[in-house]
Amino acid sequence: MKPVGPARRSSRRLGVLLAVLGLALTGCFSTSGGDGGDGRLRVGLSFPPTSGLSPYGNEATLATRLGVTEPLVVLTGGTPTPALATAWTQVSPTSWRFTLRSGVTFHDGTPLNPEAVAGSLTRAAAATPTPRALASLAATGPALTAVPDGAGGVLVTTPAPDPVLPQRLASPELVILAPSAYADPSRPSPVRAGTGPFVLTRVDGSTGATLDANPSSWRGPVGAPGIDARFLADGAARANALRAGELDVAEAIPASQVASIAPPQRVSGVPLPRSVAVYLDQRSPVLADPGVRAAVRTALAPVDVAGAIYEGRADPAAGLFGPATPWAAARPPHPVTPPAPVAGQRLRLATYSDRAELPEIAAADADALRRAGFTVDVTVLESSAFEAQLGTGAFDAVIISRSQQLDTGDPVGYLASDFSCAGSYNQARYCDPATDAILAAAAATSDVEARRRAALAVEARVLAADAVVPHVTERARVGLGAGVTGVVEDPNEQFLVTAATHRG
Repeated sequence: MKPVGPARRSSRRLGVLLAVLGLALTGCFSTSGGDGGDGRLRVGLSFPPTSGLSPYGNEATLATRLGVTEPLVVLTGGTPTPALATAWTQVSPTSWRFTLRSGVTFHDGTPLNPEAVAGSLTRAAAATPTPRALASLAATGPALTAVPDGAGGVLVTTPAPDPVLPQRLASPELVILAPSAYADPSRPSPVRAGTGPFVLTRVDGSTGATLDANPSSWRGPVGAPGIDARFLADGAARANALRAGELDVAEAIPASQVASIAPPQRVSGVPLPRSVAVYLDQRSPVLADPGVRAAVRTALAPVDVAGAIYEGRADPAAGLFGPATPWAAARPPHPVTPPAPVAGQRLRLATYSDRAELPEIAAADADALRRAGFTVDVTVLESSAFEAQLGTGAFDAVIISRSQQLDTGDPVGYLASDFSCAGSYNQARYCDPATDAILAAAAATSDVEARRRAALAVEARVLAADAVVPHVTERARVGLGAGVTGVVEDPNEQFLVTAATHRG
């Protein structure tokens, strides 16, 4: 515990200050609902949007979590199950036919038909950057093509055989929107353009959004008349608003706040396939040396992130995969590089403030690295500013909370995105031809066990290279107000509020 003591005390003082500020702010959470007496749900989300809830990039999950947008399929226990598509068949090594659900209308009243679905998928495949679920398919051209196939089907074709295409199409970046969403092709908007149980009627910049129940939802009656959503990057403010009865649902309650949530409020949670780790830039002038990366890993080993920062509400990481992926317990051992001597090398360490624990981890890691002899500069930014600087060489190491199943539910797809030479989210800038060969072979097989073995082999290579220093695997912490039911506990973190969600 000693390695994180000073930073912990400092972060606690900061937490008290933020809590006081949060209490001062709790009077401005509701818009149309006031005290919530009209039954509208008051939902606090942790990531402020910067592009109007764009279906592309990290903002895509905001719309799915609010029940606005839907993909063709959803993942249940990692298995694709019907959503806007009711069935799918592989008709050739590179083509799949998806049968569309009949009787579905978009929020603007237009019908869900093959032309609209093909248009959405085609636009997503051409988006910049490429949606992470499709990144491994887009090395030499469009990741997929989609065309209408009869009155109720869409034919999706990939450049090479892809046995997990249905899983890819479960990505929140591949939701289906009405043609009206693309009035500005460079900035598609889900306002009145989704198919979910709630209609997005207004986005108030990065502060909030207003939604109404969809009277034509194909899922049946909607339990709440609407949603007043607020985007609150400050975790203490979300927790305070929940305690004050001004939020009905608050995602990502900080671990340090959980103990203070008492009945009638409560916190629910499930183990997540999400790891918090330090990504070490392999091309950094300092960290290009394997021995220096090993010295960083050695310095960070004593930092008790799970116990001292998450207060036991996260699991110490044995690798990239944790308890939510039990098959990973069979991981093979990997070689360990001995650390090089440290002589004051300067490290630029960065993270983002939208997850309350990450700045605390950065402070604790910086203290540990300084004790090991490094000179450390720490930068903490809001997520949008942080993401804008990723991959630019501005930082030597970054602390990120990363889901392994959000994009595809497929470990091979996640690893290809994060650790292949052409990976679209390769924050360690790790590039190893042998690793790419394992991923390419795994991508060509539909054998689930073979894909998992390949994933563990890649994990071993990544850990052996000290491209990543894993800290913890997370658990969901969703705060629920009095009488709130029907909030989904989704380990994929794609859905939160559904047609069944309401306040009793």
